Amino acid sequence: MRARNLRHAATLIVVRNSAGEIYVHRRTDTKDVFPGRYDLAAGGVLQAGEDPYDAAVREAAEELGVTGVELEPIGEDDYADDHTSYHAFAYACVYDGPITWQPEEVAWGDWVSAERLREMVGTLPFVPDSLAVLGERLLGTG
Repeated sequence: MRARNLRHAATLIVVRNSAGEIYVHRRTDTKDVFPGRYDLAAGGVLQAGEDPYDAAVREAAEELGVTGVELEPIGEDDYADDHTSYHAFAYACVYDGPITWQPEEVAWGDWVSAERLREMVGTLPFVPDSLAVLGERLLGTG
């Protein structure tokens, strides 16, 4: 699917803590799409026949170890570029538990304020799809 850039469905999950900070992570250099870039959302591709909410729960648990929280739908959007093309189902949650990275997907991560995230987006390479879908909502940018 990715090798041929076929359109698919995917989830994006914004994880905040009770202080309002957003969990930002850097993708591993071995990821097939946007390796080594920073991301403000966890997420991934829906499996065949999978419900978007169930996929978001699965991806949050797999990628960051986020479990036991209700995910709130925050919108849907379409995204396409030369590397990926998908319909995004976006969710958000508040989580104060431990973060446990999936080592194949996450190389670094930390909680950051919205102000710090704006600075990071201006200076570090972020994945373009999360910014396109969620940037306006989270940062006041599109």
